[in-house]
Amino acid sequence: MSTISSPTWTRLSPRPQPDHSPLATLRLPEKLGAMLLPDCTLFPHGALPLHIFEPRYQQMLTEALEGDCMFCIARLTGTEVPDLASCSAPVGTVGLIRASREQPDGRSELILHGVCRVTFTEWLPGKPYPLASISPIPSPPLDQQASVGEARRLRDAVEAVLLGFPEEVVRQVRELLDRAADPAVMSDAISQQFVQDSDLRQALLEEPEVTRRIDTIIAHLRTLRSLEN
Repeated sequence: MSTISSPTWTRLSPRPQPDHSPLATLRLPEKLGAMLLPDCTLFPHGALPLHIFEPRYQQMLTEALEGDCMFCIARLTGTEVPDLASCSAPVGTVGLIRASREQPDGRSELILHGVCRVTFTEWLPGKPYPLASISPIPSPPLDQQASVGEARRLRDAVEAVLLGFPEEVVRQVRELLDRAADPAVMSDAISQQFVQDSDLRQALLEEPEVTRRIDTIIAHLRTLRSLEN
């Protein structure tokens, strides 16, 4: 990591990992550090810019960069206490560090890319930062016909909300939808961009069924449209 006074972004890649997980091309560790943030939810395939300034998280970042370039984002649900299970959501997201830069005073700026949903099965001692055992949450796959239908259903709902938006915004959203043809990826991308309510975002993150996530997103988008009218 750079220590010069005018740092530049450094692109990072994790150590090569065998691809024997259907969730991602990365092999997830059994335990990872976690950043606890109030009202913050990162979805798989989403991006989250972070400013690291607490010493405990600076250590977590250093160790992550020396290892698999991953840590988790967990939603802090109340005042942080030693019993982390009582003040954090049970489901979070593993993130992959895509770019990082360090300031002269030790603070860091980074971009975290969401990889997959996980359950925090146990909060572990031994580190100054939150450390958890994790278990991936897979989404049951859809057959080809159902996948195409769900993607079209969600896209139609998004297109309805875009009516009246500036042309540049519409173009950017359509490009996003074109890149995310899979309904699971599309639902997470739309959740990351369109859903602002913290509780709803967490509920969508905790829902493993793609069809149910899409039902919830469509209902939310229709509510947004009715408020605009």
